[in-house]
Formats: sequence, structure tokens, C-alpha cells
Amino acid sequence: MNSNPSTFLCISNYFKGSDFLISLKEQGNKVFLVTSEQLKDKPWPFDHIDEVFYMPGQDLDWNLDTLLKGVGGLMKDNKIDSIVALDDYDVEKATFLRENLRIPGMGQTTGRFFRDKLAMRIKAHDEGINVPDFAPLFNDDDINQFADHVPAPWVLKPRSEASAHGIIKVHDKESLWNHIHGLGENRLYYLVEKFEPGDVYHADGLILEGKVLFCTVSRYLATPMEISQGGGIFRSANVEYGSEDDLEIRKSNKQVMKAFGMKSGATHTEFIKSKKTGKIYFLETSSRVGGAHLAEMVASATNVNLWAEWAKIEDSLAKDKKYKLPKVKKGYAGIVLTLSSHEHPDLSGFDDPEVCFRVPLEYHAGLIVKSDNHQRVRDLLDDYAKRLGEGIAAVANAPEVKKFH
Repeated sequence: MNSNPSTFLCISNYFKGSDFLISLKEQGNKVFLVTSEQLKDKPWPFDHIDEVFYMPGQDLDWNLDTLLKGVGGLMKDNKIDSIVALDDYDVEKATFLRENLRIPGMGQTTGRFFRDKLAMRIKAHDEGINVPDFAPLFNDDDINQFADHVPAPWVLKPRSEASAHGIIKVHDKESLWNHIHGLGENRLYYLVEKFEPGDVYHADGLILEGKVLFCTVSRYLATPMEISQGGGIFRSANVEYGSEDDLEIRKSNKQVMKAFGMKSGATHTEFIKSKKTGKIYFLETSSRVGGAHLAEMVASATNVNLWAEWAKIEDSLAKDKKYKLPKVKKGYAGIVLTLSSHEHPDLSGFDDPEVCFRVPLEYHAGLIVKSDNHQRVRDLLDDYAKRLGEGIAAVANAPEVKKFH
């Protein structure tokens, strides 16, 4: 076992992961953060970060050559042991750096399975995992074959966007081609997929050396796609332990992790249960903690802080020491979250004792509730969604509000 401090380079295009950075530093490590210069004024846990470096632009705007040279300069005086991507948009950056600097961890090939929705679907299909019918947009004949044999409606999906951002629903072949022609050369970055009506679930987990150590299964009561397409109140809650849905999604999640070669870290994977057949289909996965404050929801239900435990897993790998998962509680929690027309909406009327977290985002109204009773959580979420919709919720069309980082 190596007990010496390790040096971590963390990358985040979005203000998130403070618990990860704090936990990593509390393990006695040196912690560097690379983030966007637009996030300079965010309340990062600076007292737990040795140095912060800023890049111009955000999301996909970073110049990778500039990033590589900057990290190369940092390495002149610091031996970096691990590079960690905290957000979806940072996975490619981290894999690019690892490949070029020969630092252990997920490489670019495996990384594609956790960012590129087309790569995900092809890999899942090849491994015998159920996925909705799909086709890439490379070849016109393939698109026509798809449209002629797979019943509409369909969805056009960006291959590398976060969550439901950028998804276009189409109902006939003519509309499909109109949208594809409208994409121009960018059609290469999209795929078309059968729209499968059903309930959408997410499995949030921790993995070490290929073994799923922790997984909690939740269901979106209002999905990110529904909200991005038509507005609404985002809600999610973990499902009843030992239920059919719980067991089936856990089983499917293990299959995906094994097929995709996920070794260690945090994962957020989405599935849909067909209303027509009851079959579970894989939708997408990511090698990070789920966004939209789902980590706080999971922690409220289970007492497992995904960010902090992910950091401890990374620390254990860097130092070749044993990691032990904390005791997991089998409670229930749910989140309700919406945009608000007020910068700091008054939520004082939501004062039930089950309220355990209030989302600290400007122009948002969000609450997490927890209880030992599953139905109590669901009843509160339904009530809160109705009340928020009547007096506080707002609708916005700006792209940034559709990204559930």
C-alpha cells in the first residue's frame, strides 16, 4: 500500500463536484482543478484545492491542444497520478489527456461508450443488451430502410449532448428528412431512434475494479426529455427496494457496465420500460455522478454521498489501498425541481418535516424530501409539483436551462 499523497487533476466545465474535491483533499492529496474562466466567481471549495487553472470557453469550446500544453507545463513540477472528469463534457478531455500523457485510467475508446450515444447503442446491441431500434445518419439508404421498417414516431438525438438537450421528435418520414437536411453536415453528429413510450429509470452507482459496489434505482416522474420538449416540473424518486423494477434495472445496469468495460468510478445510467411490452431498454450511460441534484437525492435515501465516495475510490486506486463502502440505508427520497421567475423564490410554505434539502440555484425552485415510507415521498412530490406549477414555476427556452449536468 502506498500511503504517500497522490496528485489529482480534476476537470469540470460546470460548477459541480465540491464534495468530490473536498473528500479528495481530506484523504491527504494534492488537488488541481481545471475549469472554465466563466466559473471563476463560483464558490468552489478553494481551501481544498491546491491550485485552479482556467480555460476560455465552456462545454465543447476548449482548445484541446492548449489544454494539453497547459497540463504538460504543470507536469514539469508535478507528477500527476490521476485525471478525473467531473462532468459529461469533460470525459473526452480527460481521455485525450490520459492517452497523450500516458496516465492510467479510461482511454478514448472506452470513453466513447460513456459519451457517444451511437457508440453506446452499437456496443449494447452487439453485446445482446436491449436497445430501441436506431440508425446512424451516415448513409441515405440506411435512413430510408429505418424509416420504412421502424414505425414512427422517432427521435433525432445528438450523439454527444448531455441529457435530453437537442432531441427532436418527428412523426413521419418527410419531417425526418426535412430535419436531416436542416442539419447539413452536422447530421454526422446525430442518430435516429424509435421513440419507445414508457417509464424512464436511472441507476446511480459506484464501481471498483469492474464490480458494482453500490446501486440505487430511481424513476423519473417527469423525464428530462418531457421537460426539454414542453416544459414542466422535474421529479424523480427511488423505487421500492426488491420490487420487480428495482431488480430488473439493477440486473441491466450490471450488464451495461460489464459490456462497456467500466472499471472504477461513479456511473449514471438510464433505461426505459416499454409501456407496450414491459421490456427494459438501455438508453444511455455516463461515467459521472448524475446531475440535477440527483446525488443529494440518493444521499438522502441511502446515506451514500456519491461524490465523496467516488473520490475515496479514486484515492484507493492511486494509493493501492482497500476501499470500503459505508453502511447503506434503505430509505426513500425524491426531488422536485423547476425554473422560477424569481431569483430566490419563497419556498417557506413547503415546510413538511420530510423536506431535507433546498436546491441553492438562482431562478430555480427545488426541494428534496425523504421518508422511510415510499408512498409518502411520492405523495409529497405530486403535491409539491402541483403547487409549484400553480404559483412559482417558469418556462424558459434558453438552451442552458435544458442541460441536466
